[in-house]
Amino acid sequence: MKVMAIAVPQVALTPDVLKPYMSDEVPHTLQLYLDGKVEQFWFVEKSGPIFLMNVESIDQAKATINTLPLVTAGLMAYDLKPVGPLIPLGRLIPQA
Repeated sequence: MKVMAIAVPQVALTPDVLKPYMSDEVPHTLQLYLDGKVEQFWFVEKSGPIFLMNVESIDQAKATINTLPLVTAGLMAYDLKPVGPLIPLGRLIPQA
């Protein structure tokens, strides 16, 4: 299943606040990508990352996200939204 994980900062994330965590956060995020759990990722200014995750369930997405250093430090949380095909597009296909 595909899940969008949308960052929700829990505090004002200034460079000074982030600095102690980024040396762990970046490789951890890259490992999730290499493991196939994070399929794509983007960044939203003043908010943080958005991950397109490839997981078995929302619970697995939550467990995976909860391992990120910024999450374990209480600085970041994620809003998890399951996503899938745009089913209404099927109405545009003529039926035979």
